[in-house]
Amino acid sequence: MIEHVNQLGSAAPETGAPPRGRSVAVWCLDTTLDQVGGHRVDRASAVLDAGERDRAARLVRSGDRHRYLASHLGLRVLLGGFLGLAPEEVGLVREECPCCGGPHGRPAVAGGAVHFSLSHSGDLAYLAFAGTPVGVDVEGVPDAAAMTDVINSLHPAETAELAALPEPGRRIALGRLWARKEAYLKGTGTGLALGLADPYIGCAAAPATLPGWSLTDLPAPAGYAAAVAVADPA
Repeated sequence: MIEHVNQLGSAAPETGAPPRGRSVAVWCLDTTLDQVGGHRVDRASAVLDAGERDRAARLVRSGDRHRYLASHLGLRVLLGGFLGLAPEEVGLVREECPCCGGPHGRPAVAGGAVHFSLSHSGDLAYLAFAGTPVGVDVEGVPDAAAMTDVINSLHPAETAELAALPEPGRRIALGRLWARKEAYLKGTGTGLALGLADPYIGCAAAPATLPGWSLTDLPAPAGYAAAVAVADPA
């Protein structure tokens, strides 16, 4: 487990140099804040690009829209800090999808100077930055209905592991497994396009070893699980 997660708050952060090699920088953000990284969320339109503004405008509920704006404002503030740019100067693009080759793969910085990943659940956002492809995920501990929906979509060995656990440990273990698996799938760029069955990751205290990747749990508040996956340097 990575023992330290940076907290992004209302004030401008000190990011330092971009991560290199196997290192990864992870930040956590309360997305209900009215100011993130020195910028007011209600003025985020001056910082975000047209695509981000359009996605925010399509969110019907004001709370969802605020959380989206806060998390993407935080992303740009941190990327700008790593790159020595103003947040609005950071160019974001989409990589090719590894499944179909379409222009809807992993979000990336134009030029690839640093890799990043963003995840949010409830009022929390986690952001990870690395010198190689990276995926981060935070999940609220699932309720019984979510457990029923997901458990048979996992790797058969994972389904068996979860079924052998008593409640409420089973739901906590599923949250941990789900965060690990989504972090890895986001890092590879496939996302959930190919389902949740592969690869086997497991819900034990430590995740299974994945060739070419480092996968680790992250500290998270009660009721949440989080994980980060980082590709090994070439």
